[in-house]
Formats: sequence, structure tokens, C-alpha cells
Amino acid sequence: ASKHYTTPQPKKGVKDIRIETTQDISMLARASRRVLSKSAVRAMSTYKLPDLKYDYSALEPVVSAQIMELHHSKHHQTYVNNLNAALESYAAAEAKNDVAKMIALQSAINFNGGGHVNHTLFWENLAPEGGDGPSGDLAAAIDAKWGSLDAFIKEFNAKTAAVQGSGWGWLGYNAATGCLEIATKANQDPLTELAPLLGVDVWEHAYYLDYLNARPKYLENIWKVINWSDVAAKYEAAK
Repeated sequence: ASKHYTTPQPKKGVKDIRIETTQDISMLARASRRVLSKSAVRAMSTYKLPDLKYDYSALEPVVSAQIMELHHSKHHQTYVNNLNAALESYAAAEAKNDVAKMIALQSAINFNGGGHVNHTLFWENLAPEGGDGPSGDLAAAIDAKWGSLDAFIKEFNAKTAAVQGSGWGWLGYNAATGCLEIATKANQDPLTELAPLLGVDVWEHAYYLDYLNARPKYLENIWKVINWSDVAAKYEAAK
């Protein structure tokens, strides 16, 4: 039977913030890379694990229900918890004018803020009925840059498979050139130099229970559940 997956409600009196738009994602990504101002800390308040729009089992056999549940409810939740804790500590340090502490917290804000940003976009990029390929302006832009969707996927998979240790593969939009680009990022570093359109998680927790050490096989299959409508909407918003 299908389950509806929800997340715990915030405590009374605590502001609940969801990341729902590309603008929200860009805001947190930028904030995770700099020393935060008082107004930025207040604006962030408390972040919350986003609900999925599909059941944990919906992406099988590409991604198992077991991985989806662990990845979403455990790993992503941990990033959210640690981000909130880091921001709370930052606000306390700022109130005391403890600059050394504020600087020391930047690593935790970047790592956990990036983890929240990256995973929020990743869930949106996936869909049970995905994999049909892009259309319209996005398809034209991919063809213009790589010649075909197959050529784009081949390059994306090669670069993403080569990420050392843990990280992400990205399709992003370069506002300065008006072109699409492939990028990779280590660990949970957010994609800040491009507008993020499509991200694929290649941390082992994203695939190891299903694919063991066969990262290339995971990358080959993930395209079967890519939500190209979501990627296209992000592309249109970024232009």
C-alpha cells in the first residue's frame, strides 16, 4: 500500500522555511559561502526537511525504497538538523561579537547548507514517470552544446563518475554566456557559479545498497527517472 511521507512539524513559535524555488536555492547557496549578516541569520530561522511528491518505492527498480527512505529521512534530515544547529550557534556567536567562532562555523554552514540545497533540488529532479528526455528550449540548448542528448549524457556520466570520493554532478546555466555547462562539486559544496538545473548525487549513500561500487551503472540508470519537466522549468526560470 502507498504511504504518504511527511516530516515533523516545527515547534510552536519557530518559523518554518521550505526551499521551494530556484531563487530560494540560490539564496541559501550564497549564504553558505559567506559570513552571514544578522538579517540573513534571522531570515533563515529554521529549515525543514521537504516532503517528497512520490512514495519511497516509486523510483524502483532504479532506486530502491530502502535507499530512498534512508537517503531522505536520515541523511537529508541530518543535514537539516545540523544546518539549523550551526545557524543557531552562528547567531549566538554574532551576538557576542565572537568573530573567530563565526568564521569557524562557516565550514558547517557550507557543508550542511549545501547538503540541504543539493538534496532538495535532487528530489525535485526525480520522478516515477521520468526519463522521456527534454523538449522545447531545453532540448534545443542541449543539442546546440553537445549535439544530442546521448552525447550530453555520455559526457555528464564520465565527468560525474570521475568525482573523487563523494560529490555531485551538475547541469547548470551560465547567465554570462547564456549556455549550459556540466560541472562537478566535491562533498556537499553547492553549485554557486552556475544556476543549478539538474544534480546527481554520487555519494555512496545514494546508490551503494543497490549498485555496490558500480557508480557508472547507477549513473547509466538514473536517467530513467529524471524529471525533465522540472529541469526545463528551472532552465526557464534561470534565463
